[in-house]
Amino acid sequence: MTAPMLPHIVTRIPQKRTLWRDAARSFFKNRLATAGLVMVIIFIIMAVFADVLAPQPYYHSVLSENLKPPSARHWMGTDQVGRDLFSRIIYGARTSLLVGFSVQAIAFAIGLPLGALAGLRGGWIDFIVTRLLEVMTAFPGFLFAIFVMSILGSGLGNVILAIGITSWIEVCRLTRGQLLALREREFVVAARSYGADDWRIVFRQLLPHALPPLVIMLALGIPSAIFGEAGLSFLGVGINDPIPSWGKMVSESLGYLRVYWYLGIFPTLMIALAMLSFNFLGDGLRDALDPTMYNV
Repeated sequence: MTAPMLPHIVTRIPQKRTLWRDAARSFFKNRLATAGLVMVIIFIIMAVFADVLAPQPYYHSVLSENLKPPSARHWMGTDQVGRDLFSRIIYGARTSLLVGFSVQAIAFAIGLPLGALAGLRGGWIDFIVTRLLEVMTAFPGFLFAIFVMSILGSGLGNVILAIGITSWIEVCRLTRGQLLALREREFVVAARSYGADDWRIVFRQLLPHALPPLVIMLALGIPSAIFGEAGLSFLGVGINDPIPSWGKMVSESLGYLRVYWYLGIFPTLMIALAMLSFNFLGDGLRDALDPTMYNV
């Protein structure tokens, strides 16, 4: 007699769990975070391909078509000097994202090294950095940015600089706190015993462990920078014409809102959507990168 044939039993080897894989799974379970990511991608596409997506250049003006309501020719109407509002909204995404990412680049370029130096070395270096943080925290960030703009003058580059030099404080404070908590851990002591220098320990051991909260701060810092630029442009000390800015468009619409409602509604909606999208993305990253949120 022949032995009965047994069915093949396929065993599935479980994938190795990692922080980033668990974070991605947790992130995409959050519908608001996923929607925020989709909207952020749409804004990035608008910014990168504005020259293709916009029906007209942002500076193109036809005085005979000024203050036209939304129509098939001008989807969002025209402004006071006959420029297509839809085109300027699209180009405004480029301005906002340029400010948002550039400000965070400046903030991390200043705050990350200072915080790493203070958290790793301690002593008099930590004392000086801490006192500097206390002095900078005493000045309201937005008012300090207005003060800087009053000295430098308006313009896109000056807006980025003014907001950037007031945005590094939280990055520095977070980096310092993370490194103070991690520098006495066993893996750091082991790295020191093998003769690793301070900066090798920072980049190989400490920063990878401190990366999740820094990523969250990056995602939440971008909408703050966008809102700061919109506020400065609204007050008339931000972006100069003809470069489009959502905040400046809202400011210019104030004298026309009773009749030409669309001049202020559309840029305001774009600011709100950008703020919500990045905040949903940041909240989703915060929940996803929190190990206590995972199911074992």
